[in-house]
This record gives sequence, structure tokens and C-alpha cells, in this order.
Amino acid sequence: MAKILIIDDDPDLVEAMKVVLESKNHYVINAKDGEEGLRKAKADRPDLIILDIMMETSDKGFDVARQLKWDEKYKNIPILMLTAIKDRTGLDFKKEAGDETWLPVDDYMEKPLKPEELVSKVESLLKNK
Repeated sequence: MAKILIIDDDPDLVEAMKVVLESKNHYVINAKDGEEGLRKAKADRPDLIILDIMMETSDKGFDVARQLKWDEKYKNIPILMLTAIKDRTGLDFKKEAGDETWLPVDDYMEKPLKPEELVSKVESLLKNK
């Protein structure tokens, strides 16, 4: 069982992901914005983080990812960026995912995501941890 932190401001999506992940015996905690997410990541040391981009600001997820990945204590926690930014802005950051300076995340997926895609991606990231 892995501890997964979901940082996203959409309570319906968070609840849906929580149900799916808990059905696979994962323990899920969540944060409604980037600042709460940073606090919980540091306090709870999750095995994986699912992170949105657009929360209290249109780019808060980028800041959260950088703060965690640039910190020696948290840099090894895999981050799955899950966002609808392409739908809302037309911008696609998939190619930048993994860039240590610009977008230091372990994987990047667009919302909406099918439950089986979420589970597959989470399991893959946890195995490679």
C-alpha cells in the first residue's frame, strides 16, 4: 500500500481519484491548493504525488513541483502532473515534463483520465521509485 497525495482544487475529481486509488489499497490524502500541498508533502512524506497545474494561480503546480524536486529531502518522491491546461489554454507541456529546470515531474497526463489509465500510471511510477 502506497501513500498518495493528490494536490488539486477540483473536489469532484479528487474524490473520484481517491475512490479509484483506494480500491487498489492505496492510502490517499489530498490538498486543495499548492501551499497546503507543500505542507502535506513535507509533513506526510507520500510515496507519490498527483499534482494539478492551475490552482490558486494558473501556474502554481509548476512552483510546487520545482520546490519539491529541488529539495534534497523530497526530490525522490515521484510526481505525476495531471492537468487540463491544454483544454483551457491550448498549451501542451508534455514535452517539457522531466526537464529539471522548467517542469521537474516524473510524468505528465491530461485530464480527463480514465480510471484504468490512472491506476496504470500510478503503479508504473511506484515501481520505478
